[in-house]
Order: sequence, then structure tokens, then C-alpha cells
Amino acid sequence: MMPPETLCLIPSAREAVKIPLIAAGGIATGRAMYAMMALGAEAVQMGSRFVCTPEASSHMAFKEAVINANEGDTVLTLKKLTPVRLIKNPFYSKVQEAENNCASNEEMENLLGRARAKQGMFLGDLTDGELEIGQVSSIIRDIKPASQVLKEVWDEFRKTAASPFCF
Repeated sequence: MMPPETLCLIPSAREAVKIPLIAAGGIATGRAMYAMMALGAEAVQMGSRFVCTPEASSHMAFKEAVINANEGDTVLTLKKLTPVRLIKNPFYSKVQEAENNCASNEEMENLLGRARAKQGMFLGDLTDGELEIGQVSSIIRDIKPASQVLKEVWDEFRKTAASPFCF
């Protein structure tokens, strides 16, 4: 699922800048890559998709949480400090409770502590760690080598470009 912001921002950015434009956000397939190019991007960045490759340094427990995530399992949060999308887990529930109680920036920083993302994504603590991943995680269903991801994305991009529906 591509965030609607990406669909709106890429054409606007293309009009505003003359430098190469790289689209990011909700891109994990060749079809999505093609869509971004059609909207004016010269390249794409696919962070979430590559989390679930053996080459990624993310913990296997985090990779499994990503491939088991469904639509609605991630939430944009921490908007007062630094907006981030998290997989819902007990740590996220604490963040949500603090935000609902209008916690101050200092209280939120104390809740986050240090290296909370490392704790979740790289050390595999699915309870107290921060599990950052894009909304596109809902379509990532397997762990496969980066070379295979690239081949599949490129093949799908080329197939989409050759479709009679593309002009």
C-alpha cells in the first residue's frame, strides 16, 4: 500500500526541483516503482522491503514480525518528537498511552530512552523495543535474498512498463 502522501508529493516535488528526485514511502514492488517514475521520480528508495533479506542486519525476530504484519498493524506515532511508524507491540501501547495523556516532550524522551530502536529492530526485543517499519510491511510476506528482491522488482517493473495499459 503506497501512502497517499507519496502520490501527492512526488508530482509536487518534481515541479519544484530540477535535481534528481528519489521517491520513498510505500514502495516494495515493481508496480509501485513504475508508478513513482510515472509521477516524475528518477529513482526509488525501498527501505522496508530490504529489512526482510538475509543481508539486512535486522534481527530475525523483527523480520518475522514484519512478514506477519497485516494492514493496520503499523501506526504513525511520536508526532511531537520525531514521527515514526511502528508495529503495534507493548512498547507502542506505552507510547500511545503517554500521547493520550498529553505527555511532555521530556516525558516522551524519557519513555523512549536510548537505543530503543536498536533494542527492537536489531536485538529482537519485540516487547519493549521500538519496531520501526513502513506501512508497506503489510505486503511483505517472505524473507529472501536481496538479489532475488531486486530481480523480482525489476521484472515486475518491466512487465508493467510493457503493459498495454501503460502509455
